[in-house]
Amino acid sequence: MISIQRFFKTVQTEKFAYFDNINTTFPDPRVIRKINEVLSSRLGNPSSHIHSAGVAAGRIIDEAREKVSALIGASPENLIFTSGATESNNLAITGFLKANPDFGFITSNIEHFSVLNQVRSLRNDDIDISVLEVDRYGLVDPEMLEKALENNPSIVSLSIANPEIGTMQDIEKISDICHRHGSILHSDTTAAAGLIEIDVDKMGIDLLTLSAHNLYGPAGVGALYVNKNIKLASIFEGGNQESGVRPGTENVPGIAGMGEACDMIKNDLKSHEERLKNLRNNLWKSLEESVRFINFTGHPEKRLPGHVSFWVEHIEGESLLLLLSMNGIMASSGSACSSNLKAKDEDELMASHVLDAVGVPSDICSGSITLSAGRYNTEEDFNYVKSVLPGLVEKLLTMSPSYDDYTKNKETADG
Repeated sequence: MISIQRFFKTVQTEKFAYFDNINTTFPDPRVIRKINEVLSSRLGNPSSHIHSAGVAAGRIIDEAREKVSALIGASPENLIFTSGATESNNLAITGFLKANPDFGFITSNIEHFSVLNQVRSLRNDDIDISVLEVDRYGLVDPEMLEKALENNPSIVSLSIANPEIGTMQDIEKISDICHRHGSILHSDTTAAAGLIEIDVDKMGIDLLTLSAHNLYGPAGVGALYVNKNIKLASIFEGGNQESGVRPGTENVPGIAGMGEACDMIKNDLKSHEERLKNLRNNLWKSLEESVRFINFTGHPEKRLPGHVSFWVEHIEGESLLLLLSMNGIMASSGSACSSNLKAKDEDELMASHVLDAVGVPSDICSGSITLSAGRYNTEEDFNYVKSVLPGLVEKLLTMSPSYDDYTKNKETADG
């Protein structure tokens, strides 16, 4: 058995295959050019309507609002720009309940922390709250949702897709249930937008969250779609920007970049979706056949294109993640927003609340792998993963005490 340190020295490579698009995408060159163009312009404050420099800045925001709205089939006047998905989620949920105190709040136990962590503060406000459990694939049971909505109307917050396990909910069915009970639906589409077609009217989504850095745009910019019939209160004190719901001077270059990214994505979304589905299916099948002790997470079919997630028995996911990185394959383990969380024992990794919710053993929950491709991943990238990953697993198995015990027990059982 060779030492892990010695093995690491043998695997360094110049290859760069980026499979962490679910946590962030690289800004497209067209987006960068647009941001630079805006930064280089002589623009004033968008709220300065009297002079031309302010008017020009306002016009750029209006153009971007049209482009972002078009990606989700919404009207521009119903879109609010924010600093990102976390702010949009807080504004959607807390802002709605602030304006509609008679409503309850329903979510699932696999949502992003910017949704789940609002539960604590909302309970202090005596809001009626239900956190729904999901099945082993990460799907919400429609009957459980129906039952939770029997008591009083609520704002239901369920993401279209979970970034860690890739499972996609039946949002149209969920929306129908919500509306039949006089409730409204908020959906965080950070993981799904740019990968699948989204239409707020067709899907029946009342509040929708977008994040620019997951759409080949810049970090620090997001948006919230608000149905024209929804009353929303600001959670900030300030001026009257963004219809008075999100005060503060707008990030004009970032907003322009987000608009450019959404416009770019909309033009060829369907073709990229189909391509990534095929590449995902081929990768899944290859790993299923070539990697021993592999266990896939999430739904095998109702999942994001380009998304494959799994854990491997007898090995630590963090070790595999490190070896993949040293071979030029950038993947993730859990959500980037949860990677800084600490377990009670500082030497232990924090278990994933998503994997725990779908029934993955607790000692595995900190070591899953997520491979998430984007529009610029090539077939060569996928083939590289297929060629490298099985060998890395086998190397780690040779260093695994758990695997040693498994083989000894198997030999004893076989007689």
